[in-house]
Amino acid sequence: MKLKLALAQINTKLGEVEANLSKHLEYIEKAKAQKTDLIVFPELSLTGYVLQDLVALAAHQPTEEDPIFKPLLAASKDLDIVVGFVDEDSRHRFYIASAYLSGGKVLHVHHKVYLPTYGLFDEGRFFAWGDSIRSFDTKFGRVGMLICEDFWHASPPYLLWLDGADIMLFSSASPGRGLNDKDKLESARWVERVNKAYASMFTSFVAHANRVGYEDGLHFWGGATIFDPNGEELAHGPYNEEAITYAELDLNQLRRTRSRLPLLRDERTALVQKELDRILSRG
Repeated sequence: MKLKLALAQINTKLGEVEANLSKHLEYIEKAKAQKTDLIVFPELSLTGYVLQDLVALAAHQPTEEDPIFKPLLAASKDLDIVVGFVDEDSRHRFYIASAYLSGGKVLHVHHKVYLPTYGLFDEGRFFAWGDSIRSFDTKFGRVGMLICEDFWHASPPYLLWLDGADIMLFSSASPGRGLNDKDKLESARWVERVNKAYASMFTSFVAHANRVGYEDGLHFWGGATIFDPNGEELAHGPYNEEAITYAELDLNQLRRTRSRLPLLRDERTALVQKELDRILSRG
């Protein structure tokens, strides 16, 4: 089975949800013209990143009644879509979220679990913490989604892997920080290295969509990547410009890799649980 995947690294307008929706629909049409099966947008792609006191104004709920999600759900009848948005629950808590849309329905919503509130980040002041990490079924197999800081921690990808995810979709609004000796952003080098490692360790497909542009003094670098279960890079988007990065995923590669490298078969989850219980019991 083959999956044609598109990663849309776009520049968004802060707080201008309708304008950002128009760009999403434009990129979805471009992806449809290329016979794409799934398009993934970055973190908070519908709202912009540094929202602060705009959080409540930018929030939307992924339902057919919502004026922003209605056209996105309609578009998802032609191809699957992952979008970033601010989700509001029934008790008016706000979450950084990604929604997976398919066939006119919402298959899954992930709330960002790790909210960086250090250095130049201030997410914990404005958003609630997500409290679950779950894989879910799609027509392409079992998928898991994480948002930015989530995959800077080892446990969320590991949990997705154990929960059956063979395709991991990562989205971010990662600001550029630092330069290494090859004139490459240190943040880009770090993310690419980590994602390659996850693909290798978990013998899974790992795709990452990062936004581009400037916002409130922050520079977002783009550089979408897709790695296969061998840790081989299938595609790499450009830095610092809007683009759609395409790759065809041969899902049979999962079988070929795991028959050669049975890491999933040999994972000792009961041992992990026992040792975690021991560590946590020490307080």
